[in-house]
Amino acid sequence: MSRKITIIGAGQVGSTVAYALTLKQIASEIVIIDIIKEKAMGEAMDIRQGTPFIGPVYVHDGDYEDAKGSDIVVFTSGVGRKPGQSRLDLTQTNVDITKSVIPQITKAAPNALYVIVANPVDILTYQFVKTSGIPANRIFGTGTMLDTARFRARIAENYKVAQENVHGYVFGEHGDSSFVPWSLANIGSIPVDDFAKSYRGEKLPDFDKNDVEDYIRKSGGIIIAAKKCTNYAIGVTTATLCEALNYDTDSVLTISTMLDGEYGIKDVCLSIPTVIGGNGIKGRIEAPLTDTEIASLRHSADCLKEVIKQVNF
Repeated sequence: MSRKITIIGAGQVGSTVAYALTLKQIASEIVIIDIIKEKAMGEAMDIRQGTPFIGPVYVHDGDYEDAKGSDIVVFTSGVGRKPGQSRLDLTQTNVDITKSVIPQITKAAPNALYVIVANPVDILTYQFVKTSGIPANRIFGTGTMLDTARFRARIAENYKVAQENVHGYVFGEHGDSSFVPWSLANIGSIPVDDFAKSYRGEKLPDFDKNDVEDYIRKSGGIIIAAKKCTNYAIGVTTATLCEALNYDTDSVLTISTMLDGEYGIKDVCLSIPTVIGGNGIKGRIEAPLTDTEIASLRHSADCLKEVIKQVNF
């Protein structure tokens, strides 16, 4: 299938997304757009020169008019987090950047699916839904997909099992109010709480749920303190989301979308399991959460709504 993907932003995240898309051969054409044109040119040229060893993917830089005919637009523009800074600290700055981009990209690619990656991703996804004129079923953020990957990786490391055998999700904000609905988490169909006593083999290490949730929330900050940015995991995450959009077989992913009454929550974008495919969002899954987990999800929604009240879109 011939697919065209435009990436807005040629920073660490945007360029890594382009590289991951190229390695996965998800698109036949990738356009990279950045306000610093030389940066976009250099990133595109560098990736393109490796394509003889990968496959026929045309990676190039361009302007907004070059996004015409895009099937997917990936939005990564914005100021990155600094050490010690929360995602929400970036809010007004990145909202203002997004405000300047939306009219230009939506004019060029009115029929595309829009994948929001820049932070705070839930707020910027909300901004796109409210101000872009693009139907809400074609706008979604990467949300807690990365948090969910971190969750699966941590459980797999703890119990020394393959990550593909760990099932569970992170719900809510991509940020401090995210949480794990432990009632849904399992390893090979065995609830996580019961796995150690069900296992017949070498003694398994102790398991601490608080440690897992701290790991999920703090990983980004730890990486940023160490190397000034996060790019590889979110690059693969975004490419995986784009890959899901290429198939008629729909996928269930924890992406950030505008809720419309699920769990009694409306008018805010956050992550719950969502069915997504070639035409965008097909529906959301209202998983059977405990009362405590529902309260945690509503708290996450309230945290985001409080930020939304203070932002000038």
